[in-house]
Formats: sequence, structure tokens, C-alpha cells
Amino acid sequence: MTTILEFALLIPVLLVSMMAHEVAHGFVAYRLGDPTAKEHGRLTLNPIRHLDPLGTLMFVITYLSGRFIFGWAKPVPVNPYYFRNHQKGMMAVSIAGPFTNFMIAVGIALLLNFVVPESTFLDSFALRDGTIDFQFAAFFAGVLWLAYQVNIVLGLFNLVPIPPLDGSRVLGGLLPPDLYYRWAALDRYGILFILILFFLVPGFFFGLLSGAFEFVSGILLPRYF
Repeated sequence: MTTILEFALLIPVLLVSMMAHEVAHGFVAYRLGDPTAKEHGRLTLNPIRHLDPLGTLMFVITYLSGRFIFGWAKPVPVNPYYFRNHQKGMMAVSIAGPFTNFMIAVGIALLLNFVVPESTFLDSFALRDGTIDFQFAAFFAGVLWLAYQVNIVLGLFNLVPIPPLDGSRVLGGLLPPDLYYRWAALDRYGILFILILFFLVPGFFFGLLSGAFEFVSGILLPRYF
């Protein structure tokens, strides 16, 4: 698959994946009594409403760098004071986004397990029964692979327990109340933490992400890993 074609296919995959992630946050918050996301029009399936300029740029940068593709969407507004339990409510809302990406990836993995690599993963594919070997099969598998990678990495990246990522709020839900509010206050410095990870310790960050990706993929795609 050429780089231009791959990038063209990556755009709708990213838009849909990010939209699903953010809508999941907003939907769970709404079900728990918080109408904020709905009032701000963030329960829409229009992916443009969920774009974050810096997060989208990060997707492009990581794609061009040849590393794992990752970035983020515009966070859905959530007001935890609508929840009966602020901590547990935010924990549930935060888990919803990565969980949605993982469920999408599981569905894609089921489809990918119907194709078998004959040479390289994205070079030549045949259907499992061995009777069809078209360029279409390679093209279709390539699109699925991009969608799988994006959703697994979105899920894993957002579970990193660093503010303001979802993982920090999952961790916050397990902290004592007094410590939780001090931990949540670190959200204002969140983008700084992310940039430090990406630019100052990229080897450690991408190594950790790569290890987690291979571990999960070894379970979901055992024929390929």
C-alpha cells in the first residue's frame, strides 16, 4: 500500500475512532446524570466536532515519523458534580473511551483472522481457505490493519496514568478522596506531561507502548504476532 493511499485511508479511520472514543465518554456521563456533553453538542456522530488541532497534528507527526500512530481528540466536557460519587463517576466515564476503542479493535481482529499473510503483513494476503488471492484482499487487510492499530494505540495511550489522560482518572478513582482532588488538579499541566513523554523520553515512551501493543496483539492476532 503506497504511503499516499495509506495516509488517505488513515484519515477516516482516525476520525471515526476518535469520534467513537469521545462519544463513549459523553454517553456514559449522560447516563450518569451529566447533560454537559449533550448540551455542547458532543454526543454527535460528526467527527469534525471532536477534532483537537494539536492532537490531530500529533497523529500526522507520529505517522510521518514511522512510529506508532497516536494523538487525541478534543476532550468531552464533563461535570463530575452531577455524579453521586465524583470519583467513581469520572472513573466510569474515563474507562468508556478506551473500552470502546478496544471493542472496535476486537471486532477488527476477528475480521483480520480470516486472512493469512503469505509474505509480509501488508504485502500479499489470501483468504483463509486459500482459494482467493486478489490485490483487493491485500487492500482490504491493509485498511483493517490501520483501523486495528489506531484503536489499540488510542486505547493504550489513553490508559497511561498521566493527567489529563483517561488512565489518570481511572487511577484517581482508586485514591483516597483528599488525595484524589490534589491529583485531579494536575490536569491543568497535562499537555506538558504529554510533550515531555514524546520529546524528552521518546525511547522509553514508544518502547512501553510497543511492548503493550505486541502483548495485546499477541492475544487478539496470534497468527501475526
